[in-house]
Amino acid sequence: MRVPLSWLREYVDLPEAENGRGVAARLIDAGFEVEAVEQLGADIKGPLVVGQVLAIEELEGFKKPIRYCQVNVGSANGSGEPQNIVCGARNFAVGDKVVVILPGGVLPGNFEIAARKTYGKVSEGMICSARELGLGDDHDGIIVLPPEYEPGTDAVELLQMVDEILDIDVTPDRGYCMSLRGLAREVATAYGLPLRDPALLDVTPPNGAGPQVRISDAVQADGCDLFVARAVVGLDPAARTPIWMQRRIQKAGMRPVSLIVDVANYVMLEIGQPLHTYDRGRVSGAIGVRRAEPDEVVTTLDGAKRKLVGGRDLVITDDSGPIGLAGVMGGGSTEIGPESTDVVIEAAHFDPPSISRTARRLKLPSEAAKRFERGTDPAAAAAAAQRAVDLLQLLGGETALVEAGVTEVGGVRPLAPITMPADHPDRVAGVTYGRETVVRRLQEVGCAVSGSDVLTVVPPSWRPDLVEVNDLAEEVLRLEGYDRIPSTMPHLPPGTGLTAGQRARRRTGRALAGAGFVEAPSFPFLDASVFDALGLDADDERRRTVDLVNPLNADEASMRTTLLPGLLAALRRNVGRGTHDVALFENGLVFVRREGQAPAAPRLAVDRRPTDEELASLEAALPAQPRHVAVVLAGQFGPAGWWGEGREASWADAVQAARVVADAVGVELVPRQASYAPWHPGRCAELRLGGPDGRVVGHAGELHPRVVKALELPERTSAMELDFDALVRAAEASDAVQAGRISSYPVATQDVALVVDAAVPAGEVEAALRDGAGELLESLRLFDVFEGEQIGAGKKSLAYALRFRAPDRTLTADDASAARDAAVAAASTRVGAVLRG
Repeated sequence: MRVPLSWLREYVDLPEAENGRGVAARLIDAGFEVEAVEQLGADIKGPLVVGQVLAIEELEGFKKPIRYCQVNVGSANGSGEPQNIVCGARNFAVGDKVVVILPGGVLPGNFEIAARKTYGKVSEGMICSARELGLGDDHDGIIVLPPEYEPGTDAVELLQMVDEILDIDVTPDRGYCMSLRGLAREVATAYGLPLRDPALLDVTPPNGAGPQVRISDAVQADGCDLFVARAVVGLDPAARTPIWMQRRIQKAGMRPVSLIVDVANYVMLEIGQPLHTYDRGRVSGAIGVRRAEPDEVVTTLDGAKRKLVGGRDLVITDDSGPIGLAGVMGGGSTEIGPESTDVVIEAAHFDPPSISRTARRLKLPSEAAKRFERGTDPAAAAAAAQRAVDLLQLLGGETALVEAGVTEVGGVRPLAPITMPADHPDRVAGVTYGRETVVRRLQEVGCAVSGSDVLTVVPPSWRPDLVEVNDLAEEVLRLEGYDRIPSTMPHLPPGTGLTAGQRARRRTGRALAGAGFVEAPSFPFLDASVFDALGLDADDERRRTVDLVNPLNADEASMRTTLLPGLLAALRRNVGRGTHDVALFENGLVFVRREGQAPAAPRLAVDRRPTDEELASLEAALPAQPRHVAVVLAGQFGPAGWWGEGREASWADAVQAARVVADAVGVELVPRQASYAPWHPGRCAELRLGGPDGRVVGHAGELHPRVVKALELPERTSAMELDFDALVRAAEASDAVQAGRISSYPVATQDVALVVDAAVPAGEVEAALRDGAGELLESLRLFDVFEGEQIGAGKKSLAYALRFRAPDRTLTADDASAARDAAVAAASTRVGAVLRG
């Protein structure tokens, strides 16, 4: 909300020396966010005056029309002689009054004006447009003033060019501050000064003789509980908005249009009640308010045809059908035009959620909708209509007449009284305010207060946000000053340290970072269509998403069931910006809809602890939220340099990342070949827990080429995802970790090459060797895989390095050979391995 300080002073007698920054400081202390204090006219220097065009000479021979004008500026130039000015605009004629800046003046942007020769003539100043003066973006032509102003009049004062504008970010719960009336009330309270309320008018009471209005009973109950209609006839189409009103509208951030529209906007800015004006000659029959019919369409003022949602959108109608979107935007069929003389004025009170839903769905954040969705003051509707008709009669010409008929359908519903202990704000803040202070502050807000130790408080009509005792306490606290509330540290019991899961997460993060991965947390939202790109089956459990009712982004309305979409999007974004070697990881929650999950969470009370039944119902409405860890990588995983060539990332690096995670948690993973989307069926490993559990806890490998193409990823992108919670549970269930024994005796190394069927997993061969080698085996490493004609079709050779060591002696060659032979024998028995000759 942009608030001109000069306009604010009309309602509050601020000290003359007070400036915008001082007012901003008081509002900040009262809990408002003032984004800026803009200084208008600080960079303008005169003489800037009213001039009258005496003669115009058209200059020919140039690429664009040029005019040489003689302008009477009175005595502003010191001589009284006309000024000769070259101008390219063509929207003025001889006799018009214009704004002229004379040599020596300075326009916004430090643009100095001097007499200079141009187009073969000497130009002694400039005839100004609104943009050149910083009054708006209109640059189509210069400003033409009303004829009553004398040449030489100071245009700086006339156009109110020197002012201060407070730019205030009004929070959704303070809709009353979307007006000068509401903010003036806050300023008056902050300074302890009286308020001249612009809504305190002599309002003509309703008499049923005004424009006809019909509201259905259902809509009057929950959509539009009040509708005031007034009419003004005989308006002069040539009547113009006075400069003072135009300038106030401009300073508030809106654009002057015409007298009728400007009056409606001015009253909305002043009182906070949005108004709508109808050309009475275009309204057919009675004005109505109802819910839209299915597939109904209305053409709004911007010329667009809007398809409405039946039973939800509120529409204004006449006998011809919809003529406007209630509280959002009027319709083109009853639009005020240049020839409009008879006007119907609407001042209504609409249901905030209804207006908000319609405005957001149609992406029409109009000034009216911004106020209605925050909640307007229903008691001010009649006053706003009265103010509008009074202004139109005053400014609309000698024939303008306000009709005596006043229509008011519905009424103002009083807000529910709130009972509050007088010392409740004291207990909330930890400060002793006392009953007198509490009552005074609530009365300054506009509440009616009665009672002694227990207060009965009736909020004012413009404060629908005051619904319970803590709302009232907040008003007392902010008006007394948040800076008066002492800062105290809470007394916390001693902690028990990190949980096993927290320690495991920290170790995992450090291990993956040490392995070359960069942590890249992503938002937990996704577009469910990404599952098609990932190639998931229709019955894949990862498609069982939890969908959001009010998502931050309409394109990402589901909670993630896997970490891969967010990580792959981050990888694609980095590659698109020139980083081709990418290795990312994330450790975060996924959200899986459970069987029998409640459709919605209950709304719990805030004045007591929830019962066990309420907590159980809340838990039942939540999805399962297991923690996963995932990595994605593409490009070179080992960079090239003087030490040699780089190494391209592959499926093996993804599998190794899973081993890094398992080692950090303290469990063993056994990889097996598998087929699981979105991985390549020939380059995918399922990851099982070692030991008797042996269940699948994740997958790793190279992504399917179709997935890579659909998501626009680099070729041979690899990924891994694990159920981290399952790893932690397995680690907690296992025996305590035993420290490895350290032997001072030398190691004995034996190499073996075994020929097995190509389909036999290397992991099974390794397990057999470990079991057969016995306790002397210290480590086992696969260092070569070979397939070729030498070993036969359908076969492969696996070469292992076995390290043997004894804790109490030096092993002999026979000891090492015997352990190796036992290992080979076990592999031969279990997987059919043959020692390669």
